[in-house]
Amino acid sequence: MKVLTIVSHPRRNSLTFAVAERFVQGLTDAGHEAEVADLYGEEFDPLVFEKDEPDWDNPQKRYSARVHAEMERLKRNEGLAFIFPLWWYSLPAMVKGYIDRTWNYGFAYGGSKLPHKKVLWIPLVGETEESLKKRNFDTMISHYLNVGLAGYTGISQSEVAFLYNTLAEDMESGEEIGKHYDNLLQRAYALGQRYGDSVDAGIGSAGRRN
Repeated sequence: MKVLTIVSHPRRNSLTFAVAERFVQGLTDAGHEAEVADLYGEEFDPLVFEKDEPDWDNPQKRYSARVHAEMERLKRNEGLAFIFPLWWYSLPAMVKGYIDRTWNYGFAYGGSKLPHKKVLWIPLVGETEESLKKRNFDTMISHYLNVGLAGYTGISQSEVAFLYNTLAEDMESGEEIGKHYDNLLQRAYALGQRYGDSVDAGIGSAGRRN
């Protein structure tokens, strides 16, 4: 399967990019074709100006050249993966703007749907699994991504795999912290390797060190 991995973080030396690299390695080792979209590195503009505003009276509207180029990149891939830090219990503005601009009317909805078979969301969460679940934030976020975004745009398989405790809270020794980050990277690799599998019945777990 051809999989487009959309990565959002301002620093290339972040845990987010380390996770992305291991995920892509897992994809390629499993025989998938991987393409990476580095939103910050490509200087993607997440702001929606009039030229990219949906026109409810014109589903064939010609959007900006940048958006149409991105739509073509989306169309040449069969699967999607988003890797990003969870900020304020939601998508970073860069990822939200990417979706606002490229998953546009006439392409992702409004008489047309996205062509992808699957989307995998990998949010890096700074807090622990217990903390995120305490107020049902995990359920809220998963419902938004799986139903509000993927479901609405016609992607039948959508999975959220949280990577938890990326700040290594309550870990004191360097050995313990190192092992924790190694485990997160190993999980990222495993997610890439099993990307072609059907979506699990349950919600994956995981976290953020931005």
